[in-house]
Amino acid sequence: MTERLTKIFDEIPRCKVFADIACDHGYIAEAMIKSGKCDIAYVSDISEKSLNKARELLKGYIAEKRVFGFVSDGFHGVPESDVALIAGVGGALTVRILKEAKSLPDKMVLQPMRNATEVRKTLLVLGYAIVKDFTVFADGGFYDIIVTEKGKDFLNGEELEFGRDNVRERPAAFRAKMRVELDKLLSYAERDNVSARSKKQILKRAERYKAYV
Repeated sequence: MTERLTKIFDEIPRCKVFADIACDHGYIAEAMIKSGKCDIAYVSDISEKSLNKARELLKGYIAEKRVFGFVSDGFHGVPESDVALIAGVGGALTVRILKEAKSLPDKMVLQPMRNATEVRKTLLVLGYAIVKDFTVFADGGFYDIIVTEKGKDFLNGEELEFGRDNVRERPAAFRAKMRVELDKLLSYAERDNVSARSKKQILKRAERYKAYV
């Protein structure tokens, strides 16, 4: 597995039934079964071509009836699980998958590629508490990993935007990400075609980022 997938795998709790939604190649499901972190795994993808890659990788476990594959848009048609993963897709798609699901597992691990703020807001509305929410650096990029379970919770504005653990603990990967974002903002503010009003707003945002560098 890639470094990103390994970091995601490390955050998935042990369970009896695991579901990897939008599984792509199925590497995490394979790791879950091999490690004994789950007894049964469901892999689903809206693309049958992608799902077939996972089926090929997992064919031995499929033959043993330990892994089951589904061509599915989100959770539609996927049996209930104890823990689910949605990783490697955009935040808007993650939100749609969550909202359209007829039922959701008690625990989930999410790794939206962007728009993590909207994912956090949706989780709170759907009755999920944030167990862990932090940034990692892997494979040359920064990624947000959100571990959640059913329950009541509250996030303030900064925690919604940046992630609770990032705000409270300031891990090295998050500070590095903020330095990169800060440099982008300051560089953009210096462009000749940026209006005075826009520059003021950019610099105001930059001041917020400086607090986390």
